[in-house]
Amino acid sequence: MLVFSAACSTSPSVDLAAEEKAIRDADVQWSKAASSHDLNGTVSYYADDASVLPPNAPIATTKDAIRAAWSGLVGPPDITVSWEETKVEVAHTGDLAYAIGTYKIDLKPAGDKGKFVEVWKKQADGKWKCVADIFNSDLPPAPPAK
Repeated sequence: MLVFSAACSTSPSVDLAAEEKAIRDADVQWSKAASSHDLNGTVSYYADDASVLPPNAPIATTKDAIRAAWSGLVGPPDITVSWEETKVEVAHTGDLAYAIGTYKIDLKPAGDKGKFVEVWKKQADGKWKCVADIFNSDLPPAPPAK
């Protein structure tokens, strides 16, 4: 019985390094889409059921809400957004992962920098899409308005 149980629990091995590379490559392309002001391209990296948790704003849970959350960052020509992951961890099952990194927003007269966490899920077509995204600033909060 023990031999049978062990044989049944064996699953095909997942090339975690290849999955991590696929996510890193997708994230680089996603950042390029955002920095080139491609709103549709930026939004296309989210799964249909994604949630985006932008700073100082409500959670965005539809493609239209996600598009609206990003429109102020990638639409104006005087704002440039970019990011880079510093860590990607893929689950042993090979279908879920998270990425942590830093972002930079250049705008006149001052910019912003901060950190993010993305949760990636492998889709039925084998492509990775972001299902949860949260980012927030490293800068101190603005003083309250008087």
